[in-house]
Amino acid sequence: MKVTEVDTPEHEEVVRFEDPATGLKGFIAIHSTRLGPAAGGVRMRPYGHEVEALNDALRLSRGMTCKNAAADLPLGGGKAVIIGDPSMDKTPELMQAFGRVVQSLEGRYWTAEDMGMTPADMAQIGTETRFVAGLADGAFASGDPSPVTARGIFNAIRTTARHRFGSRDLRGKTVSVQGLGNVGHHLCRFLHQAGAELIITDIDAAQVTRVAQEFSATLVAPDAIYEAQADIFAPCAIGAILNEASIPLFKVGAVAGGANNQLATEADGQRLHERGILYAPDFVANGGGIVNVATEILQIADREDWVAARLEALDRTMDRILSTAARLSVCPNDVAERIVHDILHQKAA
Repeated sequence: MKVTEVDTPEHEEVVRFEDPATGLKGFIAIHSTRLGPAAGGVRMRPYGHEVEALNDALRLSRGMTCKNAAADLPLGGGKAVIIGDPSMDKTPELMQAFGRVVQSLEGRYWTAEDMGMTPADMAQIGTETRFVAGLADGAFASGDPSPVTARGIFNAIRTTARHRFGSRDLRGKTVSVQGLGNVGHHLCRFLHQAGAELIITDIDAAQVTRVAQEFSATLVAPDAIYEAQADIFAPCAIGAILNEASIPLFKVGAVAGGANNQLATEADGQRLHERGILYAPDFVANGGGIVNVATEILQIADREDWVAARLEALDRTMDRILSTAARLSVCPNDVAERIVHDILHQKAA
C-alpha cells in the first residue's frame, strides 16, 4: 500500500492511495475539520483520468463542509473517491484495503456510503477501521442513507414550490428527475405519492423503464431532460450539470435536487437567477443523508426523532435562504454560502 500527500492549498489534507495487490487507487480529501472530524462518503466511479478523480474529491469535500455546517452538525468536510467500475472492479479485498487507508488517518476522516457503494461494502471497510458509518448492523447502525436523503430533497422541493409557485402542494405540478439511483428512486416515490407528474431519465435504460412503470412517469433520453417542460427540475445524478450550456435550455421554474455540486461555476447560480429560475442550494437540499450518517458517528440513541428534528431544521434553513434571496433579489446560493461562512467563523471564534 502506498499513501502519499497531495499539495492542495485550500484543503487541510489530501492523500493519494494505491494498492497494486487489490487494484485500489484513489484519493481522500479533507477540506475542513473546523467543526469536527471530516465526514463524507466514498464513491467509486470509472474516472477517465486521475486528475478528474482528484478534482471530484476536492469539490465534493468542500461541499461536505458546507453541507455539515448547514445541517448544524459537529462535523467537518471530507470525501473519498475510488477509481474503478463498481460493477466489475469492486472486491472485498479492495474494500478492506480502502479501510486501512481510512484507519491510517486516525479519525480525521470518517467514511460512509456514496455512489457505487452499499452497506455491505461499508461492512467490509469496517473490518479494517472503526471510522466508518452507514453500517447495516450494530448498536448505532444507520444503514442506507438514501431514503433519508430523498426525504430531505422532497421537503426542499415542496419549500421551493411554495416560494416559486405559492404553494407546497405538488398536485398538478410536473417534476423532471435526472438520475434514478437509490436516492432518485426514493424521491420519485415521494413525489408520486404527493400527486406530482414525473418526467424521468437515467443512463440505465432498464431502470428508467422500471421506474416509469412503477410511477406512471414519462421517460426521456438523458440529453432531453434539460429541455423537458416541467415546473421543477430535480438533478439527482452527477454534479456540474447546471452550466453555461444547459441553463439556456431549461423550461422550468425552479431547480431542487439531490446531486452534489450542481453548479459548474459560481456564475451559473447567477445565470439561473437572471433567467428567473429559483435554485435550491444543493448542500442544503441533500443534507438528509449526512444527517442519517451522523447518528452513527455521534452515537445518537434516539435516532428517528433526532433525524426528524434535523430534517425540519434543514427545511427551515432552506426557507430562510429562499426568503432572504427574494428580499435581496440575489441568487439563493450566495445567501447559503454566506450562512455557511458565518457558521464556520463563529464556531472558530
